[in-house]
Amino acid sequence: MVQNCGMLVLLICSLLSTSVAAGKEEVRMNGEESKVIELISKMTSEFQKGSIDGVLNSYESGASVMFEPGKQVSDPTVLKEMFKGAFTLNPKFSYPNGHEVYVSNDLALHIAPWVMAAEAPDGTAIEQIGLSVSVLRKQDNGHWLLVLDNPHGQILMDK
Repeated sequence: MVQNCGMLVLLICSLLSTSVAAGKEEVRMNGEESKVIELISKMTSEFQKGSIDGVLNSYESGASVMFEPGKQVSDPTVLKEMFKGAFTLNPKFSYPNGHEVYVSNDLALHIAPWVMAAEAPDGTAIEQIGLSVSVLRKQDNGHWLLVLDNPHGQILMDK
């Protein structure tokens, strides 16, 4: 009987860890998962402001970004130039379907579909969608930083 009560409490706790909001399932995150989302949100905000230092401070030294599918860039000088080039489009990002975060020890996996609205230099409207798949590492000071950043995670689905 006591064992069955324990299982019932466990089941109720697991059911309470998710809630329904606006017709979509919303997963409540623990503290570390929330910290990962905070870093992603801050990096996105800095990107939208065109703050190169703010963006680069979201990455661990030696991190790799896939600006194009299948091509990773780790050189800090090239990363800086690639981000500056992207800023010229004045991009605005949203994550309409939310974020998934999985944490194991000092590593985290972040997955989020994104929508970008931007404007080409000639004034042409640009809209793109994708799937961000990123790996982050918890630093000694407790902050999370990006190690691998692939905004083209959907590419294999498109083949």
